[in-house]
Amino acid sequence: MSTPTLLQANGVSDAERIVYAVSVVGPSMAPTLRHGDALLVRRTRRGRPGAVAVVRFTGDESLYIKRLSHQVDGGWWAIGDNPYGSADSRQYGPAQVVGRVLFRWWPRPSWVRSIDSPGS
Repeated sequence: MSTPTLLQANGVSDAERIVYAVSVVGPSMAPTLRHGDALLVRRTRRGRPGAVAVVRFTGDESLYIKRLSHQVDGGWWAIGDNPYGSADSRQYGPAQVVGRVLFRWWPRPSWVRSIDSPGS
């Protein structure tokens, strides 16, 4: 039997956590993020253009890390930084924001910056 974490011991479920960790899978956000990077994410449904966010596309329960381009009917237009290796709003349509990426903590600790005018 494993020892409960502090959050588990205090009765905090995964859904109630404000900040959580995710890892990048695939090349869609290169060169900003690379496969295997570990990120710290703040749970929120709000986004802003240029921000890197964790999103969910309609009809798909999977989570994706994408850059928010602009708001559209039904959510956000979310795109990968790597146009040649990204499945994003161009294929799936609008996305719902689940969280905002704050920090890459492994393997190269750094803040994940927003950009002013992402491509669409």
